[in-house]
Amino acid sequence: MKKLSDYSGEFRPELKLSDFSPDTLAELLKLYAKLYIALDGLWYLTVKERVGDKEALACDIQAWESTCKYEMARIKRQLKIRGNDVIALMKAFQICPWCLVMKFNIEIKSKNKALFTVTYCPTLDALEAEGKGREDEICNIVDPKIMKAYATFFSPDIEVKCLKSPPRKSKDDICCQWEFSLGS
Repeated sequence: MKKLSDYSGEFRPELKLSDFSPDTLAELLKLYAKLYIALDGLWYLTVKERVGDKEALACDIQAWESTCKYEMARIKRQLKIRGNDVIALMKAFQICPWCLVMKFNIEIKSKNKALFTVTYCPTLDALEAEGKGREDEICNIVDPKIMKAYATFFSPDIEVKCLKSPPRKSKDDICCQWEFSLGS
């Protein structure tokens, strides 16, 4: 049977994801990633509206620190990513739902050092369009803690250093850049 490129035809009571073409599955995966990120944003804004920005930030950090462990454990197991070094972390980043909605570059300097550069981030675009300066809090307070939580899942000794973060001078600037290193 030919793989489906969409679901515009008849209802299929026994439909399985494997009935779709690889390209359609890849696009569906990107959609799921967008929904994952949208839920995070909507959740944050709801908490902010109910109890204020300070508490929303604290809740966001706590939720993401838990999510990092949950997400990484499953990605690592599902794709059989071995090791507890920077390379293993970068492999997992390539598959993270939030990375699927961004454009980024990973430069491996050595087994124990990598640069992670984000050139497009829909969250940053939305925050900049909002015009309230919240990118400073999200990108400079929340994100460093989240990046450290991801790194710590692989090894508590992985150091995380933010080399560049918002605000940006223009949309042509990179969004952020992170250095991950383990040992000397």
